[in-house]
Amino acid sequence: MPSKVDQELETLIRARYPLIYIVSWEEKRVEDALRQISANRGKRMYVWTITQGMVLSPTASDDRTRSPLSALDFVLQCQDPALFVLKDFHPFLKDTETTRRLRDLTYNLKTSFKTLIVLSPMLQLPPELEKEVTVIDYSLPVLEDLDRLLENIIQSVRHNPQIDTRLTPDQREHLLEAALGLTANEAENVFARSLVEKRRFDVDVILTEKEQIIRKSGTLEYFRHQEGFGDVGGLDMLKNWMRKRAHAFSQRAREFGLPAPRGVLILGVQGCGKSLCCKAVANQWRLPLLRMDVGKIFSGIVGSSEENIRRAIRTAESLAPTVLWLDELEKGLSGTQSSAFSDGGTTARVFATFVTWLQEKTAPVFVVATANNIEHLPPELMRKGRFDEIFFVDLPSVSERREIFEIHIKKRKRDPARFDLDLLAELSEGFSGAEIEQVVVSALYDAFDAGRDITTEDLRRNVRESVPLSRTMRERIEELREWAETRARAASSPNGAAAGVVPVRAATEALSTPEPAANG
Repeated sequence: MPSKVDQELETLIRARYPLIYIVSWEEKRVEDALRQISANRGKRMYVWTITQGMVLSPTASDDRTRSPLSALDFVLQCQDPALFVLKDFHPFLKDTETTRRLRDLTYNLKTSFKTLIVLSPMLQLPPELEKEVTVIDYSLPVLEDLDRLLENIIQSVRHNPQIDTRLTPDQREHLLEAALGLTANEAENVFARSLVEKRRFDVDVILTEKEQIIRKSGTLEYFRHQEGFGDVGGLDMLKNWMRKRAHAFSQRAREFGLPAPRGVLILGVQGCGKSLCCKAVANQWRLPLLRMDVGKIFSGIVGSSEENIRRAIRTAESLAPTVLWLDELEKGLSGTQSSAFSDGGTTARVFATFVTWLQEKTAPVFVVATANNIEHLPPELMRKGRFDEIFFVDLPSVSERREIFEIHIKKRKRDPARFDLDLLAELSEGFSGAEIEQVVVSALYDAFDAGRDITTEDLRRNVRESVPLSRTMRERIEELREWAETRARAASSPNGAAAGVVPVRAATEALSTPEPAANG
């Protein structure tokens, strides 16, 4: 069944639209669709390139029609009902004579059964032709297109006993969703690459192909992530919220009536796992993680910053479904109120483009933004509809600190059962997850220097010698908690909330009392 854009294209040709401009990187896919339309309508199809001239066969060449003006003369003189496809003709539209010849040709095409089609990956139209040309954006393949392509590949290798092409319906859907955003040629290549490398279809191979697209965009960074929610201590309510939306991009969810999740804003104390959660959700959902570097958005050239944010948004949408990560959002978007005086309004315009897209976006791009200082966040960003939910990440509780110690000890290839985790969790009250990690790292350095393995005493000593941020920034953290109490959702359940910023007397006394015997 022809796609919607193919049907629109055939309708324009039947209605004798003289000049059609198709914007697409996929020459072969568009050319195949046009050949089908020309066959249906009983027309011939000529293809022009600067290297081959105007020809009927891809293997032929005609030096007489290689110049743009001679190609247009050929169209004028041809008496047959036909389609004329001009590939990469956009650079020649800057020439005044070529533009005038196209306008003259329009009158002839309207009274004939001929249609002139410009096929180019970019849209460049002179003002003189804006009223004469109809523009069509030939969209990237949808799930149905990719499914047909995948099936063709499966059929071509089905007799090879060394290749496993078996896919459950869920696996097939997830594979196709991972390939969204690729051209048909890119998808075909990456499916074949997966069979060559893995002897089966592997989503990770497809995500590697997407990394190439992101690297070429210049404004986004493909972030390789290994962390899962098993690497995040505590935050049970945030994890549960994310878990419920793990399959929200599937066809089954759409049939159920679920909208695609829009995103979350994670506020909280520094070093408590906000950025780690961004990586973990992309890993859990098996989606590419794109990091928007706000520093790359803002450029010294007037007008380029606005274009950079639009290009970043287009790239993220073309690769959807995906997770878009904006770290420390308040730093990138601070100064919007004074933008008119400080930078000529550039920051304000970039921010306006971004928040409008957050509100109106329909592509399945899940935005995860983090922030440490809510005072610098524009109030427009906090309005409902921009994000699905706003979460507040507090300092870890006793049970969460114990889990964090266990995670980091296990990550360093040690058995957590050999350490007194309960004692360490009690002693480290007021420590963030990042500070607990540094305690473990510092203890490893001490043990390595002493020529032995790490012990509980090493960890205990480093806890005692460390000064957590919660002590030096007590007032600021309390203000953040007061703000979040009525404006944000807690990332941890009530029994997992931090008991306090400043260590209690018992913990202080334990820090100063020598341990009877080292565990380990």
